[in-house]
Amino acid sequence: MCGIFGYVNYLVEKSRGEIVDTLLTGLDRLEYRGYDSSGFAVDADKRNENYVIREVGKVSELRKLVQEAHMDMSKRFSTHVGIAHNRWATHGQPSRTNAHPHRSDPGAEFLVVHNGNITNYRELKSLLESKGYAFETETDTECIAKLAKYVYDTNKGRLDFTELLKLILVEIEGSYGILVKSSHYPGEVIAARNGSPLLVGIKSERKLKVDFVDVEFPDINVEAVADNVTHEFNPRLVLPRGNGLGLPDGSNSLMVPGLNNDLRHSQSRAFISDDGMPIPTEFFLASDLAAVVEQTKKVIFLEDDDIAHIYDGGLHIHRVRREEGMSSIRSIQTIEMELQQIRKGNFDHFMLKEIFEQPESIVNTMRGRVNFENRTVKLGGLSNYISAIRRSRRIVMIACGTSYHSCLATRDLFEELTDIPISVEIASYFLDRRPPLFRDDTCIFVSQSGETADTILALKYCIERGAMCVGVVNAVGSGISRQTLCGVHINAGPEIGVASTKAYTSQYITLVMIALSLSEDRLSKQSRRNEIIDGLGKISAQLQEVLGLNDRIQAVSETLVDKLKMLILGRGYQYATALEGALKIKEISYILAEGILTGELKHGPLALVDADIPIIMIATKDKLFDKIINGIGQVTARSGKPIFIASQNGPTLVEGKKKENGSVETKAELQSAETSYVRFEVPETVDCLQGLLNIVILQIFGYWLAVKKGYNPDHPRNLAKAVTTE
Repeated sequence: MCGIFGYVNYLVEKSRGEIVDTLLTGLDRLEYRGYDSSGFAVDADKRNENYVIREVGKVSELRKLVQEAHMDMSKRFSTHVGIAHNRWATHGQPSRTNAHPHRSDPGAEFLVVHNGNITNYRELKSLLESKGYAFETETDTECIAKLAKYVYDTNKGRLDFTELLKLILVEIEGSYGILVKSSHYPGEVIAARNGSPLLVGIKSERKLKVDFVDVEFPDINVEAVADNVTHEFNPRLVLPRGNGLGLPDGSNSLMVPGLNNDLRHSQSRAFISDDGMPIPTEFFLASDLAAVVEQTKKVIFLEDDDIAHIYDGGLHIHRVRREEGMSSIRSIQTIEMELQQIRKGNFDHFMLKEIFEQPESIVNTMRGRVNFENRTVKLGGLSNYISAIRRSRRIVMIACGTSYHSCLATRDLFEELTDIPISVEIASYFLDRRPPLFRDDTCIFVSQSGETADTILALKYCIERGAMCVGVVNAVGSGISRQTLCGVHINAGPEIGVASTKAYTSQYITLVMIALSLSEDRLSKQSRRNEIIDGLGKISAQLQEVLGLNDRIQAVSETLVDKLKMLILGRGYQYATALEGALKIKEISYILAEGILTGELKHGPLALVDADIPIIMIATKDKLFDKIINGIGQVTARSGKPIFIASQNGPTLVEGKKKENGSVETKAELQSAETSYVRFEVPETVDCLQGLLNIVILQIFGYWLAVKKGYNPDHPRNLAKAVTTE
């Protein structure tokens, strides 16, 4: 949801054309997150002026606008700051005016790009308007730009960039990832995050002296300074307070002293050369690793409340306050993502590519963790905490969307292997209820991006109540991975398509591995555990076999293109498969697909069944097979013509009917009748793993339905890959 990108070149000479191309390429890599408009800002030819170009639609439309802008693309810069943004509308309609970057005034003294949601923007806007500031947009982001100018002007330019932003952030409520560029601070950019991801990529011609950046703490917390209105600092700043603008003595403003300027000239150890000469360096600021992977492999993941200030070839990380136990460094990490992982290759869409990557991605999920010879499972991220989790009063799984379905798909197995009560929660509903939690509860948070806003808020709620918190994520360095006590990385690789496919199967297998680890000491469960581990050893080859049905699924999908609704029925382990399959179909083909528990047919859904509505019934063999056959009978008796997902060489699914003379159809007649139903056969595996194979049929169905209807499955309307706002 939205995407931030910034580029700083220090003593690395670049033409304006190269700088703009770097910014637009960064936006290209962020397209998959979802957006409706985009824009960027670079230095203009005259000092203290900027070119700001914004457009509605795809980044390709922004490129066209660049060609029409008549900028001198050959002009060269030894040091330059550019910022860019893909917007997904939350406040205000998609338009050029509402697209980022936003400016503080007609002269664009401050330019801001922002991900997140400023919850007190109406109060800030009202107060700034009372001070004479005119707003141009409907967005919350513009308040940040206007507030920056207000703080700067009130202090007569005597604050450095970091101090300026600190005072702004004290007044802002909500979530944000922001970049700020200013003509008052040429060659500098400042970034901050709170609840919205942000990272800094580093590319240097020389090896950095250390693999970390020091965190610089203030001698006095900004809030303490802001609240102490009698403290004699100069200059004094007039600002509204962030606590609902509750002001003393009926006044309409609060006197807030500025901060002193002691830290401005501190040096960052990582960027000091042995000979004392400046190190030519490039910095890439982004909300997602995908935007920097082709530029550098060295990155720093910013923490909540970090302020990153880049100037004079150095990166400085500041905090508004010092908290107990807080790390005093930010490590420079080497990422393993490769450029080809975020390219489509020979596939028409990322979604199809990622569907076909699943035989490999699930192997990567298990690599180094499952020993098939010894039938053991070892999860390094949980090894020190397994005993504590086993002693839990209960386990609560919390997630959203597809991740929620992966939890549902494995809940039964957790209960069977651990004998611990398991509950599965949708994060937003969990937050609405705020249920009781206890210190001996374990909460497992599942998220592909690791930045899902509702899931992170639920995580904070659980941390406050002392529960043990475990993360299951795909994104290295994500918020959930940093805030949980322990966890498991699913190793699915980058997933670009908005509709999750390979992340689902890797989450599924990761949760199965956690259940296997928790039950390792249960002698009574060893036979079952061995059966599951043996099944995991075969699952990749079986998935490859299912992918061979692609052409046939494509052909069948053509008969369903004109349908407006669809039912998908599953039972037991396959109920989660039905829900996930329905989600895949509805989110990319816009067919109103509903996943239904087969056992609930008689409690309402059976009223929808007739000869016209498409029905997909999951009927693979397991302990509930007889009940599934009963459900099939209920559907076919009402003229339903289900499409079956069945086990290879499995039994007949359609029951024999009595003829008018009272006799029952012969076996030959029955087999002949069943051939009139579409049936996709998948390999048979352990019941708790069967959903890994069955879901692929539905993923492919969703893909081809979208394509046949003329929709882009990688970019479904109104949806974003990472939902980083509530």
